[in-house]
Amino acid sequence: MKKILIVCSCLALVILAAGLGGCSDNGSPAASGSNFTLTFASSKAAGAAKAVAPDTFTAGGDTLVLTSAQVVLREIELQACAAYDTSLADSSSIDSLWVEEFETGPMLVDLPLGGAIAQVLSVDVTPGTYNEVEFKVHPVRGGDADAVAFLAAHPEFTDVSIRAEGTFNGVPFTFLTRMAAHQEQDLDPALVIAEGAGPVNVTLSVDHGTWFAGPDSSLVDPSSANAGGENQFLVEHNIRRSFHAFEDRDHDGWDDHHGDPDGGHHGGGGHGGGGDDGGMHR
Repeated sequence: MKKILIVCSCLALVILAAGLGGCSDNGSPAASGSNFTLTFASSKAAGAAKAVAPDTFTAGGDTLVLTSAQVVLREIELQACAAYDTSLADSSSIDSLWVEEFETGPMLVDLPLGGAIAQVLSVDVTPGTYNEVEFKVHPVRGGDADAVAFLAAHPEFTDVSIRAEGTFNGVPFTFLTRMAAHQEQDLDPALVIAEGAGPVNVTLSVDHGTWFAGPDSSLVDPSSANAGGENQFLVEHNIRRSFHAFEDRDHDGWDDHHGDPDGGHHGGGGHGGGGDDGGMHR
């Protein structure tokens, strides 16, 4: 009797910002001749909204206005599961057959505000079925050429992985963190990229409205969440829970399979967790 081995393998897309002009463009996604695209959206995106106004949140008499939110991504991976006949290949050959790596560097993403949607990646990937997307948020360090070029272009991101700006009760703030996060987001149902078919898009939806949510449906001052601040770990925990990934072929910011534009959307069930808006209102 032949034995069938189920193997999970990765197609790693380690992205180079310099090769992706328009990563900070919050307009509608550009047309693509590739079979895989990645977009970012706010979790409140509705349709093909192109608003770029600051996001405003209020709770308990406090008002938070978010004018920018930027994230450094070190790599993105699509993970696939496949069945193998163990009489045809050993474990070492399985690994060699099913791993592709794109050797590139870090990318700075301007998260869309005001319901906008931004395309940040367009590539050709190996056709197959992918059940998970993984990505790393991490500050850029090291002396390799990619790191040097990135920090020369973005010196404000030296030892910084996330930067947000705005006002809290009218007082300007700059929030900085060097937190590192390895996010694993399930794709349910699995993403199918077929040979010769049109492009497939995955959206990473970021509920940045929950970043500065405090206990008891309150808001916290983002300045108090900088390194050493009393709310540092609270906000870092909120950020880790704010990412969701899902298939979004029409690039509208909603999950094709579980989306509900009239009553909210349901994320991709990622290991990074989810969360509501902490009682805040726009």
